[in-house]
Amino acid sequence: MADNMFAGPLADIGGKRKYTVLVSIVTHTLILAAAIIVPLAATDTLVLPSRFITITLQDQPPLPPSPPPPPQRDAIEPPPLARDAAPINAPPAIVPETPIQATADPFAGFDSGAGIVQGSDFSAPPPPPSPSPVVAEVPVPVGGNIKRPLKVGDVAPAYPALARAARVEGLVIIEATIGRDGRVRDARVIRSIPLLDAAALDAVRQWAFTPTLLNGSPVAIVMTVTVDFRLR
Repeated sequence: MADNMFAGPLADIGGKRKYTVLVSIVTHTLILAAAIIVPLAATDTLVLPSRFITITLQDQPPLPPSPPPPPQRDAIEPPPLARDAAPINAPPAIVPETPIQATADPFAGFDSGAGIVQGSDFSAPPPPPSPSPVVAEVPVPVGGNIKRPLKVGDVAPAYPALARAARVEGLVIIEATIGRDGRVRDARVIRSIPLLDAAALDAVRQWAFTPTLLNGSPVAIVMTVTVDFRLR
């Protein structure tokens, strides 16, 4: 009796537990199966990430055909030969040339009364006379047959104030070139006194002499002159 009293409730309780465990196992199995099968079956409706999107390339239109090649130019023909040019090919035969008949009258066939002037022998004008060579006028030194000319125009030198203040005196010797007309053309100092040279040259360039003759013709001469500076 005691065994029957404890056996009934425990057996019921143990049976419920077995049923509950079995239901739980079946439920979890169905949930797991659904979690695996449902994603596999619904791949058509799922949105895939953008990196897995398949890009379909459209067919490109065909390229246009290449243009036809330009028409070939005709070969450039060589320019025709001039009438007076030498022939390229040899003639079949050599024909002697016909000489040109010269006429005595250069205006044969023309009417001289129609305003045409009869020609005459052409004579070239005589060549111009060659210019006579110009002989350079070289001054002749005074001496021998060349006598010293006479001074006909004298200009006294101006005494420089600085030389007068320094009481400078003396002779300045100058080489003067005198032209055929007796005028002084050039002058240079050959014995110098620095404070007096400029005044001496200015005076000598204004002097005048008689023309010097050589064989009856005036010539240019070169001679020395002195300018004396003295304090009064």
